[in-house]
Parts: sequence; C-alpha cells; structure tokens
Amino acid sequence: MRKKILLTGANGQLGNELQKLAPSYPQLQFFPTDIDTLNLCNKTELVSFFNTNKIDCIVNCAAYTAVDKAEDEIETCYRINRDAVQNLAESVQKQTQIIHISTDYVFDGTGNTPLKETDKTNPQSVYGKSKLAGEQILMKIKPESSIIIRTAWLYSSFGNNFVKTMIRLGKERDSLHVVNDQTGTPTYAADLAKVILAMIVRSEENGIFPAGIYHYSNAGVCSWYDFALKIHELAGIAAGKVHPVPTSGYPTKARRPMFSVLDKTKIRETFGIVVPEWEQSLRQCIGLWCAPDQAHFAISAAGE
Repeated sequence: MRKKILLTGANGQLGNELQKLAPSYPQLQFFPTDIDTLNLCNKTELVSFFNTNKIDCIVNCAAYTAVDKAEDEIETCYRINRDAVQNLAESVQKQTQIIHISTDYVFDGTGNTPLKETDKTNPQSVYGKSKLAGEQILMKIKPESSIIIRTAWLYSSFGNNFVKTMIRLGKERDSLHVVNDQTGTPTYAADLAKVILAMIVRSEENGIFPAGIYHYSNAGVCSWYDFALKIHELAGIAAGKVHPVPTSGYPTKARRPMFSVLDKTKIRETFGIVVPEWEQSLRQCIGLWCAPDQAHFAISAAGE
C-alpha cells in the first residue's frame, strides 16, 4: 500500500520542488495542498480532511515568510507559523508523522561556529519567534512522531528568492549593494526536497522514524555578497556590479542573524545523506534555468 503524504504549502519553493520529484517515488501518494485547497487555520476543515484521507505523513512547507512585513503583521504571522502547526498536530492521529520546515531565524546569530540542533535559541524577529513557537508546540504535542528541519537562505527556480532578484537587478542596474557581514549557507530547495523524501523512504524501510530537530543547508560558508557575486558569475552577468555594504548601511525592519551557518552532522549521520557544496548546487540550478527548455526563468525573473 502506498504511503499517503500530505504536502502543505505546495505552491511555494520547496513544495514545488517536492512535487517535481514526486513521480520518481511511486511508493508515495502525494496530496499537494495550499491555502486555497486546505486552510490550516481551520481546525474543523483539517479534521474532516484527515478523516477522509487517512494521511500517514505530513510535510509542512506552509509558512508566513515575509520577514520584515511580519514586524507589523504579528497576529497573521503567528496564526500561520504557530497556530496552524498546532492545528495540524492536534487534528491527526498519534501515529501520523510530521516533517515540519523551520528556519535559522530561531537563533540570534551572534556566534561564530556552525549551529547545532542543541544550541540555545534566541530569535530576534517576529518571524523567528513565531517559527520557534511552532517548533515548541509540535515537540510538545507530537514529540515521538515529528521531525523539524531548520534550513536557511532557500532558493529555487520557483517563486521569488534572492537568486532571481540578483539576476534581475544585475540585468537592470549598473550597480548593486549587498551586505557582506551576514554569514551563512544557501540552500537549493531541490536538494532539501531530495533529503525530505529520503527521510520518508528510509524511515519506512527501517521501520524507525527518528523524531527530533535537524539542520540542513548546503555545505560551505559565504556572505550574501559572496552569494551575489557567484550568482552573477554563473548567470553570465558582467563583473563589477556588486559592491559590499555592512548591515548598518542596509537597515531592515526585522533583525537578521549575522551568523547562521548550520551544522549538518546530525542529519548526515542519521540518514546517510551527502550534502552538496552550495556553489555546486547553485551552478546546477542556474544551469537548469538557462537550458533551452527552461527559458521561462528569464521571463519570470524579469517580471518580478
């Protein structure tokens, strides 16, 4: 019997990458949903859905991710990032597994060594606080059947993201300023999607669902400025357009972590996965966009 997977936030970057990979996993039956087909804030609707579909595992990609906007839309942010997670956890059967996507923003980013799952959390923004609240609720209600994956700097050929923005602005402007004192690692959503599916399949094969918190991003370290330079290089945009600027010179409403490199040791050792270098994955992603059958990227990026 095929394992039934509810995919929430299916129209987002990660959700779309998971759907793209789904045909390669015939042993899994996916139920992709988004706000227009399943409202996670409506508990009655959720209970009805689960009673009808008997879901085995939830991959929760749904989230409020407008980091600066969240500073003003606090209630909405918490309703999606905390309350919806609670609704999911309380609406399913005890044995239903949940894989929930979280963020590096649960940390304050004041350290200088890769962040482990056991490191102290101290979010500095409404977004980060709301995501941590979602984590805490999930681990309180379903600690034995929940996996939380914290990730960072997500990009994809789907949706809006830093990579697309840098390519668009690189074509439109003669000069760009990008912060060079915030350090982390980009995450290609397609890589994270592969990891999530490997977690599901291997847990099924082993008969063990290793619940807990895990960190995942690509391997390596860079600043946003380094990231932008590599994006332009791989996209064939003339060098010299990107200039470094400190965070103090680019004020934002929400505070960003200054250091958010994630330690991937736990997820590598638990699931036996290989974590690609961030430059390798970026090259692959931009290569797909530039391929003849992916010409839509140039259109979508220019229109954002």
